[in-house]
Amino acid sequence: MSSIDFDSFIPSIPDYPEPGIIFRDITPLFADPEALAAAIRDLADHFRDQGITKVLGPEARGFLVGAPVAVELGAGFIPARKPGKLPRATISETYELEYGTDTIEIHADAIKPGDRVLLVDDLIATGGTISAAARLVEKAGGEVAGFACILELCFLHPEQALAQLGDHELYSLVQSR
Repeated sequence: MSSIDFDSFIPSIPDYPEPGIIFRDITPLFADPEALAAAIRDLADHFRDQGITKVLGPEARGFLVGAPVAVELGAGFIPARKPGKLPRATISETYELEYGTDTIEIHADAIKPGDRVLLVDDLIATGGTISAAARLVEKAGGEVAGFACILELCFLHPEQALAQLGDHELYSLVQSR
């Protein structure tokens, strides 16, 4: 486990993108090579001995965190994309947003039965996107090994959405209350 204070790299921006919202900006952590390397290593280390065969990251910042975690674990990486962005046959999952719905897709052959898949994103807020990704893993015959993120917005209670998927660990480097 790193001795880096990851929270110190994530400033709070008041009234962005609209009044009353406090935005947590993780881009300074991405900009610091030591902090970024430590974050990737810490996320991977937490799941290192759990037989992870694939890491799935939702578009787009989940790619930035998930792909290097996959490399660190010696696992494959699966991008979960918005509809129409993948060139071969896909499977999709639609999920609820605060004001409407959204959909993510993965290639239909990205996960094989028996794959243990770690779901990784930059942040987890309500848990809607990462829950949809977990349902895709199960639909494809894989096993959800857990959830990992740099920042968890605890005050939005993502654990409630994730609990509906079973008993899978959510590991976050920073918990914003």
